[in-house]
Amino acid sequence: MPMIEFNTAPAPAGSDQADAYQDAILPKVSRTFALTIPQLPPELRRAVANAYLLCRIADTIEDEPALSAEQKRSFENAFVDAVTGDTDAQEVADDVAPLLSNETLEAERDLMRRLPLVLEVTRSLEPAQQASIVKCLKIMSHGMHEFQRKAGLHGLPTLHDLDRYCYCVAGVVGEMLTELFVDFEPALAPHRNTMLRLAVSFGQGLQMTNILKDQWEDRTRGACWLPQDMFARHGIKLSELKSGKQNAGYAATMSELVGIAHAHLRQALDYTLLLPSRHAGVRRFCLWAIGMALLTLQNLRNNLDFSAGTQIKISRKAVARTILFTKLFGKSNGALRWLFAVTARGLPLTPLTAEWSEPSTPARTWPKRSIPHIADIAWRETADAQEVHHP
Repeated sequence: MPMIEFNTAPAPAGSDQADAYQDAILPKVSRTFALTIPQLPPELRRAVANAYLLCRIADTIEDEPALSAEQKRSFENAFVDAVTGDTDAQEVADDVAPLLSNETLEAERDLMRRLPLVLEVTRSLEPAQQASIVKCLKIMSHGMHEFQRKAGLHGLPTLHDLDRYCYCVAGVVGEMLTELFVDFEPALAPHRNTMLRLAVSFGQGLQMTNILKDQWEDRTRGACWLPQDMFARHGIKLSELKSGKQNAGYAATMSELVGIAHAHLRQALDYTLLLPSRHAGVRRFCLWAIGMALLTLQNLRNNLDFSAGTQIKISRKAVARTILFTKLFGKSNGALRWLFAVTARGLPLTPLTAEWSEPSTPARTWPKRSIPHIADIAWRETADAQEVHHP
């Protein structure tokens, strides 16, 4: 199968205006990534920031309540075509931006309007970086649409469906970042397959933490991403769930889900420790995300009857401590394992299902192999790209 092709001229250097816009808009659409991305070395920083902004545009289209399911599918396709150069980016921006409602943040509406400027940076990236970003966007946009189309207060049918959802919105991002890291540091090539597998678990841990924290806000938008089967075992019907009226069955299921997220974050630490200690900034990029997720899970564990995400939000002091300790211990694998254990002390730990530990090639990693629209297709493109760029 051929590599992804871009209908563009040779990559330009990118304009100062485009880089300045990327730097300025990032903190307006994500305070977390505005904190972590600057830790990366310059060669990675531009690519990761650009990738995040493009993923955010895909999110914006899919989350816009004023758009119909048909419009979202059409605009997602047009957006990906604009990234690959198969359609005019300005036309896509002009078509989508005016339809975004006030339910979408002004910074996100501006990001949509300035799509051509964002793509100036994309076009200046290395071909392998562009290919990784496009592959991620294709899987993410298609997967998000399929899940959003069926979203409701009834939740997802099973834990396996939650795995699939988390892969499409977060695990695939972990794989993209891994490809960017390996491209940046060829010494990681022998660990690529292991890292790609662990990256999916990394993404799952972060996304599950967000789903648990944001569940009540999601419900106000008519969506629930919790697994029906786990709650049903405790007599809970998700469609009837109401904040402030949870019972022991709800708390028991939440504790189990916190334990699953914790187990995935353990694999996220394993992933991070494969990164050479000399790349302290890349380690910090990962460690800060893990630390903040663990602290959020601790807040959840202590407030299972919460009714709003603001009650679970970690404090600035906690974030500052995470930054300080990871800077102090960032080069020592033993010290980082100790720090993780201390931060996670008291958290429930739920063993992951067998699929997560089955040895497999990156193309068949759980839960990717269970998602029809990506099975055997997009990741063949990755293999081809690797052969071309890392002979």
